[in-house]
Amino acid sequence: MARARWTAHDVPDQQGRVAVITGANTGIGFETARVLAGCGASVIMAVRDADRGKRAAARIAADVSGADVSVLRLDLASLASIRSAAEELHATRSGIDLLINNAGVMYTPYGTTADGFELQIGVNHLGHFALTGLLLDMMLPVPGSRVVTVASAAHRQAGTMNLDDLNWRHETYDRTAAYGRSKLANLMFTYDLQRRLSGRSQTIAVAAHPGGSDTGGSRRAVSGSSRLHRAVFAVVRPLLIQPAHMGALPTLRAAVDPSVQGGQYYGPDGLAESRGHPKVVRSTARSHDQAAQRRLWSVSEELTGVTFPL
Repeated sequence: MARARWTAHDVPDQQGRVAVITGANTGIGFETARVLAGCGASVIMAVRDADRGKRAAARIAADVSGADVSVLRLDLASLASIRSAAEELHATRSGIDLLINNAGVMYTPYGTTADGFELQIGVNHLGHFALTGLLLDMMLPVPGSRVVTVASAAHRQAGTMNLDDLNWRHETYDRTAAYGRSKLANLMFTYDLQRRLSGRSQTIAVAAHPGGSDTGGSRRAVSGSSRLHRAVFAVVRPLLIQPAHMGALPTLRAAVDPSVQGGQYYGPDGLAESRGHPKVVRSTARSHDQAAQRRLWSVSEELTGVTFPL
């Protein structure tokens, strides 16, 4: 008999667990926060706009009786903000069970973070790299703790990762390739982190991707594309796009399924991994290049000034 498809109803009891979720005020992050809060977790919504975060937390509190949800100000485009958020968590929490690196920007025109990083690699990878490094000491002693990083099938659009020019100083900027590289970096970071954790800690690192999900980021990406692309997308949309609550399932499974192993990558089981229920999926050979992973790690440490307690 085939195993039933994994759904939010399969999330085990999360009482006593602390979950930090970046970008939790909308889309995949909000749905992840809502489900975890509903299963008893103490959820910290780490968001750039605290007012929007508070409104999102109020929505969860209205839907989930007794929900334990709080808001933490975090701007992943600023190393100072990341350090401040990490200091606040160290001061107010004794440990973290789940760090879900979910927030991101998508197909943006060229721009830079407060620290001069290209915006997509800066927020999607370097910001989460720094945050994870600053919080990992709160996770290593916690049994069953996990770092879950949300990647994307778009990592296949990355082309060659130029590790000597992560910030696009010497190449003609391509926002599609830049987004793909940032998502490739998410996977390379996850695989390298898992290798460094293996045998040394109960903490594991896992990746997930939501497929084609109806979120604000995806809608903005389509609206900024060509008229032809928008017309084609309108035709294929029903085949490729699913609601945000379905897109959150790979992240949720990576975070809570007891059968998950470190270094796995979860995505939808449907056509082209664009929609469906979560299963283990494969990423490109480039994402598994260990020499490139180590080089990315070294460059990320140099750029952020953050080293890991490993």
